[in-house]
Amino acid sequence: EYDKAYFQAYSDIGIHEEMIKDQVRTSTYRAAIMRYQDSIAGKVVMDVGCGTGILAIFCALAGARRVYAIDASDIAFQAIEIVKSNNLSDKIIVMHGRVEDVDIEEMVDVIISEWMGYLLLYETMLPSVIFARDKWLKPGGLIMPSHATLYMAPITHVARYRESIDFWRNVYGIDMTAMLSLAKQYAFEEPCVETISGENVMTWPSAVMRVDCNAVLPEELESITAKYKFISMLQAPLHGFAFWFDVEFDGPNHNRITKRVKSNEAIVLSTAPEDDPTHWQQTIIYFYDPIEVKQDQIIEGSITLSQSKENARFLNIRLEYSSGGRSFVK
Repeated sequence: EYDKAYFQAYSDIGIHEEMIKDQVRTSTYRAAIMRYQDSIAGKVVMDVGCGTGILAIFCALAGARRVYAIDASDIAFQAIEIVKSNNLSDKIIVMHGRVEDVDIEEMVDVIISEWMGYLLLYETMLPSVIFARDKWLKPGGLIMPSHATLYMAPITHVARYRESIDFWRNVYGIDMTAMLSLAKQYAFEEPCVETISGENVMTWPSAVMRVDCNAVLPEELESITAKYKFISMLQAPLHGFAFWFDVEFDGPNHNRITKRVKSNEAIVLSTAPEDDPTHWQQTIIYFYDPIEVKQDQIIEGSITLSQSKENARFLNIRLEYSSGGRSFVK
């Protein structure tokens, strides 16, 4: 049932418009396809979760011999028409269905997918890419993107707290502080997806998890726990933690001399606060009450991300943090 609702949501044009208009996302994928054109031209490609088919079309234009474009949402029917309109029906085969259910009778040289969700793993689409990799990708084949890293950092955001919480202290001269506890719950109970700037970040980020798409297993994604320790560069109220990710497009396995190409050689799609904004923005876990932090004060704890038992596409988050001798759990 939850899969049905999930795929139904992706039948909505608004989601696809937002993704395609995300210039950072779309242009980075296109740049990666062109960078590795030698690995795509004349080869068989699979696009997992193809949506409108834009990445499949980029691959076909880069010379792919055949592209299997797979999507379980009804947007696949529009993708078929888009492929026809661009005279690529001889190269691109659009398949309406889950990748776990479709029938393809040949191995593929390349798998491309834009599987990342908020907090990297929300929507849990990566297991479908892993399934496709294990079933159809030739040894030494190319996965795009090849690596992903989720980061976190403590943030200060006085303006956000002021507009959501402090607003109630004086409403047209009326004391509405009785609303504060409700306001905090309404504003900050769930993670918030919004754009912050590098100025909000109090210190260097810490990596929560790194994923090698060539090797990761589905069970490794069911629950991830990471410890962190930050030293604040600022004296400021700590309002919560921000999370963002980047993905790298490294070359095919068989071209690697070392296990991983240096980051400056890979094409990187970043959703960090200091980089150009994307539709993913950043994911913020706000505290109900800020903690006053001095410069060089330690902020430490652990974060656990686990798939929801009720709906595997959702994430449960447990955040433990301590600073200045006080400990908290959210």
